[in-house]
Amino acid sequence: MPKIFSADSFQHSDNELKRDYFDRHTPVIECADCVKEGEKLFVKVRVGNAYMHPDEGDHYIAYVQLWNRETLLAETRYYPGTLGNVPGNVEVGFLVVPKVSMNLVAMSYCTKHGLWQSAPRMVKVVHENLDCKNDNQIN
Repeated sequence: MPKIFSADSFQHSDNELKRDYFDRHTPVIECADCVKEGEKLFVKVRVGNAYMHPDEGDHYIAYVQLWNRETLLAETRYYPGTLGNVPGNVEVGFLVVPKVSMNLVAMSYCTKHGLWQSAPRMVKVVHENLDCKNDNQIN
């Protein structure tokens, strides 16, 4: 099994190089905190934030996956040159229709630096007659 990197791997580092390394590889999940049962939920996964990731023949983000606990919900694959052979941040949007509350995790794979895991993101699913109070809506 490959080593999986996560926020815990770098949380105590004051080293700028390690923060750069962590930022450009770690996926971040953006979505609503709550959705009504049967409605579509838009989940955006972004790899990198302040630092851009290379897009070279032997060094690029090869895939992004979205998991609900142990269940793979969606996956997008990338190939060298997807970002125009210039550094950038991979972003992908997934639509899912949850029936029960979820604990989402995103994974990204760098061809040079391995497998990276996001922080978990809880999404509450409520029945039709209840309202979601979302402070974190994504458009």
